[in-house]
Amino acid sequence: MRLDFIRPLYERRGPYASVYLGALTGPERESHWRGMRDRLNGHRGPVDKATMDALEEQALGAAAGRALFATHGEVVLAESLREAPSELATWTPLPHVTPLLMRRGENVPHLRVIVDHAGAEVTVFGGGAPRRATVEATAWPLQKTAQGGWSQKRYERAVDEAWEKNAVAVAHEVDEQVRRIGAELVLVAGEPKSRSYLLHHLGTKSADRVAMVEHGSRDDHGRFEQDVEQALDDWLDRKRAELLERHQEAAGPTGMARVSQALREGRVHALLLPGELPHPVWIGEGGTQLATDRGELQRWGVEEPVQERSDSALARAAAMTDAELWFTDAVEDVAAVLRY
Repeated sequence: MRLDFIRPLYERRGPYASVYLGALTGPERESHWRGMRDRLNGHRGPVDKATMDALEEQALGAAAGRALFATHGEVVLAESLREAPSELATWTPLPHVTPLLMRRGENVPHLRVIVDHAGAEVTVFGGGAPRRATVEATAWPLQKTAQGGWSQKRYERAVDEAWEKNAVAVAHEVDEQVRRIGAELVLVAGEPKSRSYLLHHLGTKSADRVAMVEHGSRDDHGRFEQDVEQALDDWLDRKRAELLERHQEAAGPTGMARVSQALREGRVHALLLPGELPHPVWIGEGGTQLATDRGELQRWGVEEPVQERSDSALARAAAMTDAELWFTDAVEDVAAVLRY
């Protein structure tokens, strides 16, 4: 999981109010919020009034499950959650993001492409809300006929050229979107001949990311979305397995002490977590200032280390060093895949 979307949380000094609200009906919202407010004021509180007011405005309007993170009178991040969380409210040096990350799931930047002789429907998932576009270069001639005669072969060649011209336009759009969002996958469905043309004209970076899905046309998506979700799940399973294998082959660091050191040195490509890690570590204000030993952090120049949850400190360090974060049952403690 890339953590770009939570990086703004660490560009402001805390402490942070982190509030998780379940799905609420209108009459429930106010009473639930009163309970959250009391928890916040009793947890290392009190929370400043401006921050509480900003949270209240968001909380009273929340119908679905929400995760809210606020500091210094502003809600810095508000996320809807598909899975309603257990209600939680904390006031801590760092935002408590682990429940959000575990419920949000791995958001894979990818393209969904349904291609046919007339062009394609291209949907981009990454860099914001999903965006759908129709790509077409020419609308004629697209249909082959059996009319016969001396012009039959010339007409069929013109049709093939029109199909390929549309596929070239689609390939250019796919290449541009892959470059722009850093897509990990290009999921392609549609007419077999047009898929073949598309693959032929894609750049190497895009072609290496293509996975074919069986069902779907622009007129009838049918099982396309189901196929896409399965393809994404398969990719995520392979990715976790690859990261775990890299960690094991390189005897990568395991445990907070060794992983903290690797994060401070900027050597971590990906963190592997078994789930929440609530036990405390010492942190400073800098993104990679974390250690299991207070004195060690002081030797790194942190005058007054404070204690924080391990998972909160790890998430901050990963976000600020462009490291990925993955949850997997295959590890019992935090582990790291190193860049070098």
